[in-house]
Amino acid sequence: MDPSLIIGVVLAVVAIVGSVTMEGGNIGAIFLIPPMILVFGGTAGAAIAGAVMRDVSSLPKQLIRAFTAKTPKPDDAVQTLVRLAGRARREGLLALESEAAEVEDEFLRRGLQLAIDGTDAEEVAIILSTEVDTKRAIDRAAAKLFADMGGYAPTIGIIGTVLGLVKVLGHLSAPSKLGAEIASAFVATLWGVMSANVFWLPLANRLKRVSEAECEQMEVIIEGILAIQAGANPRLVEQKLQSLLPASSRQPERDVA
Repeated sequence: MDPSLIIGVVLAVVAIVGSVTMEGGNIGAIFLIPPMILVFGGTAGAAIAGAVMRDVSSLPKQLIRAFTAKTPKPDDAVQTLVRLAGRARREGLLALESEAAEVEDEFLRRGLQLAIDGTDAEEVAIILSTEVDTKRAIDRAAAKLFADMGGYAPTIGIIGTVLGLVKVLGHLSAPSKLGAEIASAFVATLWGVMSANVFWLPLANRLKRVSEAECEQMEVIIEGILAIQAGANPRLVEQKLQSLLPASSRQPERDVA
C-alpha cells in the first residue's frame, strides 16, 4: 500500500486543526452535525444525480482502492519479461506454459497465454491494448465522480450558509444570539470548501495517478510479450523495456542469456 494519500490527508487535517487551536479557537465549534450532514449528504446526492448507477455502485470499491492501491513497480515486470525472453529464446514459447501459470500479474499471465497459444502478434497487441483502453475509461469515470463531488461541495456549503443566515435574520430581535448563529452558519461553507480540497479532489487525483501508473506498466508488458513472441534477444528486450520506464525507475543492465 502506498501511504501518500493517508499521509497527505492527515497532514492537511492536522494543519487545519493546529491553526484553529493556535489562534485560540474552539475546535469543537466546527464539528456541528447539521451542516456536516448537509454538506456530505448534499454533495453525495448531487454527484449521484449526475452519474449512472454503474459508476455509483463502484464508489465504495474505488474509495477503498484509493487508500489501498499499491504503486506498480515496472522494473519488476521488466525483470520477469527479460527472464521469460531468455527462456523462450533457448527453449521456445511452449516452454513458458508452466511458468506462465505461476506469474502473479494477471494481465501478464493472460498475455503470455495468448502468445503461447499461438495467437497472431497483431491480435495479441489489439486484445491487450483494448484491455488497457477499457481500464482507462473505467478508472476515468471513477475519478470523475470524486472530482464532481469536489466541485459540488463548496456550492452545497454555501447553500448551508445561506440557510443558516436565513435563520439568523429571523432572530434579529435577540442580538445576543446573533454572533453564535452567524458563526454556525459559516461552518457549512467551511466544510464544503475543506471537504472538496482535503478529501474529494485529492481522492480523484490519486485515482488518476494510480490508473496512469498501472496502465503504463500494462503497456510495458505488452511490448515485452510482443518481443518475446518475436524471439527477440533478451538483452534487446531489456533495453527496449527500460527505455519505456521513467529515468528514476531504470536499473543497470544485467547479464542475460
